[in-house]
Amino acid sequence: MKIAIVGAGIIGVTTAYELAVDGHEVTVFERHGAAAEETSFANAGVVAPGYVTPWAAPGMPGKVLGHLLSRHAPVKLGLPLAGNELLWMWKWWRACKLETYVANRARLQRLAFYSRQRLHQITADLKLEYDRSDGCMVLLRSEKDRELAQPGLQVLRDAGVNFQEIGPEEARKIEPALNPDTTFAGAIHLGDDEVGNCRQFALMLKDEARRLGAKFEFNTTVSSIGRPQSASLSIVGEAAPRPFDAIVMCAGLASAALLRPFGLKLPLAAVHGYSVSAHIREPLNAPRSAVVDERYKVAVTRLGQRVRVAGSAELGGSPGALRESSLRTLYKVLHDWFPGAAQLSSGVQEWKGARPMLPDGPPVIGASGMPGVWLNLGHGSSGWALSCGSARALADLIAGRPADIDLEGLGVERLRG
Repeated sequence: MKIAIVGAGIIGVTTAYELAVDGHEVTVFERHGAAAEETSFANAGVVAPGYVTPWAAPGMPGKVLGHLLSRHAPVKLGLPLAGNELLWMWKWWRACKLETYVANRARLQRLAFYSRQRLHQITADLKLEYDRSDGCMVLLRSEKDRELAQPGLQVLRDAGVNFQEIGPEEARKIEPALNPDTTFAGAIHLGDDEVGNCRQFALMLKDEARRLGAKFEFNTTVSSIGRPQSASLSIVGEAAPRPFDAIVMCAGLASAALLRPFGLKLPLAAVHGYSVSAHIREPLNAPRSAVVDERYKVAVTRLGQRVRVAGSAELGGSPGALRESSLRTLYKVLHDWFPGAAQLSSGVQEWKGARPMLPDGPPVIGASGMPGVWLNLGHGSSGWALSCGSARALADLIAGRPADIDLEGLGVERLRG
């Protein structure tokens, strides 16, 4: 089949690779000048399937309200909020019911574990070498934090995740660079989890997809898609639309805008995250892998010769404006746990990225209901952790064969229910 993919983030690139593996003639359209320039550019890089859970959970509305009054709040609202963002918040609130949360958590974790398996398979088959390391440790600052973490640990047990609850001394053996002056109650160590450079992986996989015949057209903006019964794309600056046998929408909010004229209204919102990346000043003072501060929901990760601090969830406000309070929280967490690890006097990259998220949590993977148009979007903050599995599952669906995992609840019909 002749297939077009809209978007070359980690979701679009993995989809292009899997479709090219299946022998399709693939063309990827990306408005930026390179792959992985938006959400996939500078995320934390943590691949921890057991922690891939919906933000829409029982008790979360109260927690979010409490966070709004905190100086280093992990969740922030930027004013003014647009009408679609207010609608998103209402749908998110409705999805916080226990039964909805349990169903969506199962869907996400099923996809996340399958995706990690597929990530490992691709990495081994192609012998890809990108910045990565094994293990993830969640730090609990106080006994209260330890108590609050217990329901999450039961989720891990239910999912069969391998983890250990450990004390500060054992945590410091795993991560010896932890600041000796910062006291904490304990940690959760997930030895099977990992951290990897999402953008590096995307760029390498793009080259592999090209080797299989996929084409990537950068600096190319799709202005519209064809009417039903006509799988075609119109490109800005081109007089005639380009025909295809199928189109896969992987461009998040931009995809939602292209689908809206056909009555398919995907309730996507941009939940922004922040990161700070800097060169390591002294390797002995840097983390070995990934450390997550549970209280502030901030990850500190080792990516080759750089350290990255990432976190925050911001809805609303100006997309291009960096919120100083969010950045201060990242620097605080870095200083609390790994002072002296990063060279902060020069070469520091401060980044804010939009994470296209559906209110109830899981992405949408599969047929759109429009002939020839398929969806692979809405992965939110878990795109890196879900990308490889989502791409393989969608390629199987397009080929007319069952996916290797149960895709119940991941189709667009979930949003209509």
